[in-house]
Amino acid sequence: MTEFWLRAGGLVDALSGLPMLAVALTLAAFFAGERLFRLLRQPIWCPPVLLSAFLLSGFLVVLGLDFRQYREGAQWLTLLLGPATVALGVPLYQQMHHIRALWRPILVTLPVAATLAACYALALAAVFGASAEVLASVAPKSVTAPIAIGITEQLGGSVSLMMGGLLVTGVLATLFVDGLGQWLGIRDDRILGFALGLNGHAVGTARAFAISPTAGAFASLGMGLTGVFTALMLPLAFGLFVP
Repeated sequence: MTEFWLRAGGLVDALSGLPMLAVALTLAAFFAGERLFRLLRQPIWCPPVLLSAFLLSGFLVVLGLDFRQYREGAQWLTLLLGPATVALGVPLYQQMHHIRALWRPILVTLPVAATLAACYALALAAVFGASAEVLASVAPKSVTAPIAIGITEQLGGSVSLMMGGLLVTGVLATLFVDGLGQWLGIRDDRILGFALGLNGHAVGTARAFAISPTAGAFASLGMGLTGVFTALMLPLAFGLFVP
């Protein structure tokens, strides 16, 4: 048994510098998280992406793989986030007739909601004495990952910290939008989807598609417009909190 673990450890060390191991671990965690999510009867408070993140962390600990090595190996997967976000234009096109009918409320609510999402995170972090790096990392917490990475790097934040905030924000936004929607008696999939995409980015959008195609289309719209608006507005707002 000892010899087996020594050989396994040697294999992990040999593969640690290759993208193949990082990709294999990521895919294994994703599919295992999806499976576990179904076994748990699809709880809203614990989406597959959160389960997958915990599983991947466990894999790295058990294998003794350094996070920097994993990140370097899996870095090219980040490039796929951009095309995946662009592909959300398909459901947007399919639901364009609904979107045209509601362009006025969307135009009014989006700037206010997106500004609040960024500014209250900055304000809370500033009150607790966070450094400029932390402020730059939490500011784009409600923006989809491809855009948030660019914003964080531009502001001088930590991408790793930002990704953690992105995950927490997506999970909590999904939980609160679902809960408040039921409590307030909101049954309109367009409203729920837009709120999920605006506040919960990709995690919220995935939840919206589970509700209905219409909710998914409006979540895609909310996520995309929030990303564009925040990318333009946030560098200006950031200057108010960081001299």
